[in-house]
Amino acid sequence: MPRLSINPDDLEDLIQERLRVFYDCRIQILKKLKLEELLSKNLYLFRSMGVVTAAQLIEELMKSRLIKSDETIFGKQFFEAIAQKVGGGEEANQLGMDVVIETEDTYTVIEVKSASNWQNARMGRGVKADFDKAYERFLSKGLQKQFVGMLGQATGRVNCDADVDSGRIYVIRSGQMFWQEITDDPDFYLKLIRLMKDYPLRLRPDYTEAWANTANKMLKQFSDVYINSTGEIHWELLIQVNSGSTPIQAESKLVEEQLKIEKFEAESEI
Repeated sequence: MPRLSINPDDLEDLIQERLRVFYDCRIQILKKLKLEELLSKNLYLFRSMGVVTAAQLIEELMKSRLIKSDETIFGKQFFEAIAQKVGGGEEANQLGMDVVIETEDTYTVIEVKSASNWQNARMGRGVKADFDKAYERFLSKGLQKQFVGMLGQATGRVNCDADVDSGRIYVIRSGQMFWQEITDDPDFYLKLIRLMKDYPLRLRPDYTEAWANTANKMLKQFSDVYINSTGEIHWELLIQVNSGSTPIQAESKLVEEQLKIEKFEAESEI
């Protein structure tokens, strides 16, 4: 593997650049968020958690929805981009991999994951298939070099060599060992956190504002449709929209329910 191909000042600049991209992507996701996306979550779960206000529900739904996209965006825009840059590699889309690093003697293809807790059996089979295809494409190039497949997990402590007997042709490197493998710097994994410095705090206000604006917009849209005349969340209507076998128009359904309640209240007063 090549040695670290970036000096500390350039690395700090790169980290700041990738953090800016990360936050820009997060803000764009917020701006494009639709109420329908939030209401496709497991609403039974949030009811069971004792959520009673629309503001609470919107907050919890947004957190649940966006944490997954944050992890995906960070892996792509931060970890992958930095691994490519510091390893002296380039994108490897044509190989179905994230990064390829080529030296005089080796041809290393890397699939980058954010952490070591992503895997299940189906995803594991998919990763194995990705490396098998990358190896076939490598052979078709006719290169007289050693092929190295690496599943690089940017965090964690899972490390193991290839196991050809079981059909796994790639090594697994995680956390410190992954970054050291591509930079030859045992402290690189610490530099990634150290050189962030206060930059995330400087970027956070714009994201906080975008979050608040989106939350307010979602809350208004939600309240106009899913808050009944008594001021309560209309949970049954939410579940009908979320899971009912027959599609319904929430707006018309709520109006119908509210009219029934108002009629009942009026008759009770007589």
